[in-house]
Amino acid sequence: MVTLGRVRGRTAFAALAREGRRSRESLVTVVFRPGEPPPRVAFAVSRKVGSAVVRNRVRRRLRAVLAEEALAGGDYLVIAAPGAGALDHAELRRQLRGALERL
Repeated sequence: MVTLGRVRGRTAFAALAREGRRSRESLVTVVFRPGEPPPRVAFAVSRKVGSAVVRNRVRRRLRAVLAEEALAGGDYLVIAAPGAGALDHAELRRQLRGALERL
């Protein structure tokens, strides 16, 4: 398991959105901006995904999958689209890995 940092601050998010490369797999989108190790991660899980319990479950599952991956140094933004709350862990993992591979 890899320890993941957190993307913090408005300027970091703005730079990630402006300079990042995007990759999408159905209900999961990943935005990546190269940088220094260790990798830093942010999650965007809107209220349309479900209740707070469902959103937190999706976020925890995404974080667990990312911790298993060999991520390059830089910033990552993982966006879960509405409907991601209905996916089981295996399908969520498949979609996240597919988006990461395309980067």
